[in-house]
Amino acid sequence: MTPSAERVAGAARRWLEAPRHGPLILGLCGSQGSGKSTLAEALKSALEAEGRRVAVLSLDDLYLGRSARAQLARTVHPLFATRGVPGTHDTARGVALIDAIRAGEPVTLPRFDKARDEPAPQGDGVPADLDLLIFEGWCVGARPQDAGALAVPVNALELEEDPQGTWRGHVNTALAGPYADLFARIDRLVLLAAPGFEVVRGWRGQQEDALRAREAEGTQVMDEAALDRFVQHYERLTRDILTEMPGRADLVLCLAADRSLVSAFQAERITACTAPARRRGAVASGPA
Repeated sequence: MTPSAERVAGAARRWLEAPRHGPLILGLCGSQGSGKSTLAEALKSALEAEGRRVAVLSLDDLYLGRSARAQLARTVHPLFATRGVPGTHDTARGVALIDAIRAGEPVTLPRFDKARDEPAPQGDGVPADLDLLIFEGWCVGARPQDAGALAVPVNALELEEDPQGTWRGHVNTALAGPYADLFARIDRLVLLAAPGFEVVRGWRGQQEDALRAREAEGTQVMDEAALDRFVQHYERLTRDILTEMPGRADLVLCLAADRSLVSAFQAERITACTAPARRRGAVASGPA
């Protein structure tokens, strides 16, 4: 495992050993391209090798299909045609799944077919009595911003396509409502913290490069202009997460631009990976 995965695995083992009722729900938040999905699978494999029963649920697999998002685009704001931001997921299904898992029931986890831009017809069965559910996603555990923060656009997309703030206001309302209900079911929260949003843009570009290498298989990829516009959908909330979440997550992994682990912190000791005060809580080696 990578140092990041080893650090999360060590923390997960301690959390699993603590007294609890039902499975542990571990939230894993990380921006696009941060490696959260890879880390989640590595953690699952490592703990299963030790006899734990583990499943992974991605926030992406709760996306609404095209028709539902088209309805949002017609009735709320055209930007909701693009999946990704809060408001474009089936949060009620997520709540029902996690509640069933907590109750020790067998469930079928949904999967989203991004090539078709629709929920997959079949999901993955999960046995009863899990020990751990890893719930991963780019905004897992995010909180709404103060209303005043929404007034000023953060990029050209918001300035030109959401001048009245309708779209970002609806995203914020979703975070305060159904997403808060969903994320309240998380027992422990881990943040993979990018060094800055500019790095996230590069990471997303690397993902497109990987898709481009498979373009002969019919995969559609974005050009640079389309990619620039696409990542702007995520900019506001990503920047807010990187500023706000480190102060309350149970474990924060500060990543370098190459995704290597720079340091790990227990969140109550810091306010952000880039804050000077972080040195007080730094963990250079051993458990975080």
